[in-house]
Amino acid sequence: MKIGNYTLSDERPAIMGILNVTPDSFSDGGMFVERSRAIDHALKLTDDGADIIDIGGESSRPGADSVSAEVELPRVIPVVEGIRKKSGIPISIDTTKALVAARAIDTGADMINDISAGLFDREMLPLAASSQKPICLMHMKGTARTMQDAPHYDDVIREIAEFLADSIDRAARAGVSRNGIFIDPGIGFGKTALDNVTIIRNLKEFAGLGCPLVVGASKKSFIGKLLDLDIKERLEATLATIPQSIEGGARVLRLHDVRAARRFIDMYMICRPCRIP
Repeated sequence: MKIGNYTLSDERPAIMGILNVTPDSFSDGGMFVERSRAIDHALKLTDDGADIIDIGGESSRPGADSVSAEVELPRVIPVVEGIRKKSGIPISIDTTKALVAARAIDTGADMINDISAGLFDREMLPLAASSQKPICLMHMKGTARTMQDAPHYDDVIREIAEFLADSIDRAARAGVSRNGIFIDPGIGFGKTALDNVTIIRNLKEFAGLGCPLVVGASKKSFIGKLLDLDIKERLEATLATIPQSIEGGARVLRLHDVRAARRFIDMYMICRPCRIP
């Protein structure tokens, strides 16, 4: 599967470097709202080993309010344009709004990352189909504002797997090629800390759905809750989720600390038992 000029590899997972151009994202809100700083950071992520840059202009942290397309567009479009002028790295646009995704694609984005799996905007899946751009469909319980209000599942793995299977079918019915669909179980999006650990332990259940699996555990609050760590202290714990994610079938890892993750992944892939001569 291709994302822009990048071909997804069977040998190692791709790193999707996170670039939030928002004032209120949970990890780096406000750090890259200035266009030049955002572009520079994208280039740094590229140099550090990112295979894809994921740009988001609306915070999806727990409790966050939604913003309009009129707010989101001026945050992301100049950054997409600026990165594309300086680099050919694949760009993913992290949005639930078809208008934002369409403008980003027109400006040079190569992929759509929709945390609502196309449910918040009925034009999103037709856009992915008509533009022939890959789209990532994520599981989320509720909205960013409500998702952590006592989330409950009878069987978290089964329910997420059913949702993702239905999302794949919805996208296919809208005309999206199955070769262009990624899925994400949505770690941290309407899940308890134990739910998130259960998801990481059972990723093969989602990889078995037949679409490339995206995993985003980077610096998430469940790490802080389980280990009593501030967000600035979660690098090592984030890296600890990577082997299980890879063995569970993750093809894309969405991460903040790209340089450390690239080195970790490269060494892990060398040392995997199946790679020892």
